[in-house]
Amino acid sequence: MTRWALKLEYDGTGFVGWQRQVNGTSVQEILETAASRLNRGDPVLSIVAGRTDAGVHAEAQVAHIDLPDGYRPEKVRDALNFHMKPHPVVVLYAAAVADNFNARFDANRRSYRYRILNRRSRPALLLNRVWHVAAGLDADAMHAAAQSLLGRHDFTSFRAASCQAKSPLRTLDRLEVSRDGDLVTIVAEARSFLHHQVRNMVGTLRLIGDGTWQVERMATALASRNRAAAGPTAPADGLTLTGVGYPLDPFG
Repeated sequence: MTRWALKLEYDGTGFVGWQRQVNGTSVQEILETAASRLNRGDPVLSIVAGRTDAGVHAEAQVAHIDLPDGYRPEKVRDALNFHMKPHPVVVLYAAAVADNFNARFDANRRSYRYRILNRRSRPALLLNRVWHVAAGLDADAMHAAAQSLLGRHDFTSFRAASCQAKSPLRTLDRLEVSRDGDLVTIVAEARSFLHHQVRNMVGTLRLIGDGTWQVERMATALASRNRAAAGPTAPADGLTLTGVGYPLDPFG
């Protein structure tokens, strides 16, 4: 068998998330069903770098699967894409990797982008890809508040109650807020994130942006180590996984 690293993009709208569930269609199910066609119909297990939630999108998700020997990278990519039609899931690149490569545990960086459409009119072209916030937002204040979250901290205040991580400690390497016209963009990077951490940080930053909170209150919320002290969870629509890093890029 040959292990393949796959770089995927998908529109998370309508999916129950990456992980298989009994209550709807998952991205994992679509990929594994397609991969079984390349494995004589036998089941294929996929391991993914980040298990995105329902409604969350990906531009550069990474997963690995094992397939019988003999396939070329182009064949793996094109055959999987054919069998995943008409679902909005595609393989961008396929690369043969070492048998011990693990898409999840070998990853040393994950990057997310969250977009807020900040205008009175609801989205049309960006439907299901942004959080629509009609009230004016101060992106500079949001960015200033975001800087207090950088570094290694206990992120309990921004952790979902259902999070299964053993520790709330994480190192946040980047959290930037910028505006381009009506779009406010938040970029977050870390080795790993807690469940809902990015969406909870964004929901709290929105309170800074609309003036409900002062900039200094972000640091207070973090220090409280209490989920109730932070803001609400931002909707899934605006969140996209934009990259996964590895010590040695499997896609070269």
